[in-house]
Amino acid sequence: MTATAADWHAAADTLTFRGEALIDGRRVPAVSGETFASHSPVDGRFLADIAACGAEDVDRAVAAARRAFTDGRWARRAPAERKAVLVRFAELIRAHRDELALTETLDMGKPISDSTSIDVRAVANCFAWYGEAIDKVYDEVAPTPSDSVALVTREPLGVVAAVVPWNFPMLMATWKVAPALATGNSVVLKPAEQSSLSALRLAELALEAGIPEGVFNVVTGAGPEVGRALGLHMDVDGLFFTGSTRVGKIFTEYAGQSNLKRLGLELGGKSPNIILSSYRDIAHAARTSAGSAFFNQGEMCTCPSRLIVERSVHDQVVEVLLEEAKGFQPGDPLDPATRMGALVDDAHAGKVLSYVETAREEGAIIATGGARTRPGAYVAPTVVDGVRNDMRVAREEIFGPVLSVIAVDGLEEAISVANDSPYGLASAVWTDDLTTAHRVSREIRAGLVYVNCYDCDDLTVPFGGFKESGIGRDKSLHALDKFTELKTTWIRLG
Repeated sequence: MTATAADWHAAADTLTFRGEALIDGRRVPAVSGETFASHSPVDGRFLADIAACGAEDVDRAVAAARRAFTDGRWARRAPAERKAVLVRFAELIRAHRDELALTETLDMGKPISDSTSIDVRAVANCFAWYGEAIDKVYDEVAPTPSDSVALVTREPLGVVAAVVPWNFPMLMATWKVAPALATGNSVVLKPAEQSSLSALRLAELALEAGIPEGVFNVVTGAGPEVGRALGLHMDVDGLFFTGSTRVGKIFTEYAGQSNLKRLGLELGGKSPNIILSSYRDIAHAARTSAGSAFFNQGEMCTCPSRLIVERSVHDQVVEVLLEEAKGFQPGDPLDPATRMGALVDDAHAGKVLSYVETAREEGAIIATGGARTRPGAYVAPTVVDGVRNDMRVAREEIFGPVLSVIAVDGLEEAISVANDSPYGLASAVWTDDLTTAHRVSREIRAGLVYVNCYDCDDLTVPFGGFKESGIGRDKSLHALDKFTELKTTWIRLG
């Protein structure tokens, strides 16, 4: 039987959370004993006191991870054995689907229907995929002269730190933790302070699945303390971060100041989405664009927040956007019928609305939305028309349900506007002309280009960006490159 809003509310009333860190296989308080309170953006309810960890706690977690890596309790297991554990882990995630989904919704405000059908499903699939992949990745024999044999082998990086955001708390963590564990590394995960609970529960399920103590640790706390300690730590071999470009640049500095640890940075975006008059179904393009922009409350680095529209179809597009916005009015996140929930917290909602006000001051038109719809962090889907690409609403990542419409005269101007950004994560073009589709996909400087669709996704393809949108790729077999070292062993024969 399908759960109702009443069912989810009843379950939420009985769910309890522990906020201690998980280090070396045990739940532990911060060394300082300090905590911070976690409240749900859904209705303000208290969720847990979360351990406010600091540098000493990071030292404990890194030491545990290093011991586990050095003694080989995980790193030296055969790939097939690691596969079996990760597949079991995925099965446990599926078995705890409702608990994990409810945790995710209560912690960051997204609709429960998205948490169950998208987030938890994708998390389980990711662990299973990398588990299944790892015993199918081969090393190499180089084409050397006949008197030598040269082996090129992959080895795990060592102790890996993952620092992840609050918009997809479990999924962003999984994109890093799954390939890191599959390749034999030990992990220290730092979740966002706004959404720590699902990471802690995942680490408990990992222990239950058979991942040894010390291999998967979770250290909670504020970014300036825990993130800094991980970034500067001399015994962390790699740090992999998803979040803002500003913080990504800080981690780059930390790497240089410490041990030149390897970095993987999946950073911000201001994704251009081009609708050309050559596309036969303008209404479909506009509907998809609205759905992609307002999905997850717009709290996505790939959010197609810059809608670049050929002027001849501008009015038609905006008309459809305004109609679609009506279906994304924020509702109760625990109601399965809700399509858009709460932003992560009240402070972020205020920041999003400040961008709308700035757009108004700069001469843009607020066609719909731009206000709170109910007490708390609930912001209406917002369409801003008459936007120029030099406005702040078109330049800066807002991370909320704000869609900016920029009218252009033809393909050349559309490509120019699309590339006029410091970011280069995702992009899209809508056209029925095959030549135009290929030309745009080649000329746009972005890691992802969608043609006549948006936000299509599969684990088999890499995810990452150009320019200030980051370094390296998540997902696909390419992600394994981040978490391994290549070693050459040259053997002289005879």
